[in-house]
Parts: sequence; C-alpha cells; structure tokens
Amino acid sequence: QVQLVESGGGLVQAGGSLRLSCAASGRIISVNDMDWYRQAPGNQRELVAGITSGGGTNYADSVSGRFTISRDNAKKMVYLQMNSLKPEDTAVYYCSADITSLVTGRRNRYWGQGTQVTVSS
Repeated sequence: QVQLVESGGGLVQAGGSLRLSCAASGRIISVNDMDWYRQAPGNQRELVAGITSGGGTNYADSVSGRFTISRDNAKKMVYLQMNSLKPEDTAVYYCSADITSLVTGRRNRYWGQGTQVTVSS
C-alpha cells in the first residue's frame, strides 16, 4: 500500500559527504511531515532532521550546520545531505513519514527499512 525506500548510505571517510534519499510510493493522498532518524549500536533512535509539508525544518543539535534536509513534493521524496561527516554519525538511518493513505483516508506513520552510514576515521 505505502512504502518508503531509502538509498545513498555507505562507507565514507571523516570529513566526507553523503546524500541519502527516500522515496514514498503507493496509494497516497498526501505526504505530510517527513523525517530522518538514526540509531547507533547501544543508542536510542533519535530524530536527526525533520521537514514539514510547508518546508519548515528542524535539526538535532549534533548535526545542525552540517546536515540539510529537503524534499521534492512532486516526486514524493525527501533527502538528507550530510557534510563534514564524523565517526559519531555512524548509524542506521531511517526515513519516516506521516502519510495520508488513499485507501483509508487516514494519516499514518510509515518507516523505511533503514540504510547504513559508516564514517571511518
């Protein structure tokens, strides 16, 4: 019905950059808020960045100034540009979105499968 698929993760050296992408597909009326979360071993899953349907953004303090979230509403995609990466950014990154289903007419929170980002020193 609704699916989120992330891409763009991988291995990068400290100081490098990666861009994560997440595509929403399925029977969708609207994509509302879209977010990126991450979870490192031994840590809680944390919100990294979020973007509203109107384009308003928020960031975790740890990534502010280094990461940029953006969206393409026509493509139903959200992106996370990650610059000046640090080893502590290593985590599984998850795309999450509040989506109104065409089938049910209800808003639900959906999650992608996650993509691994590893930053080496």
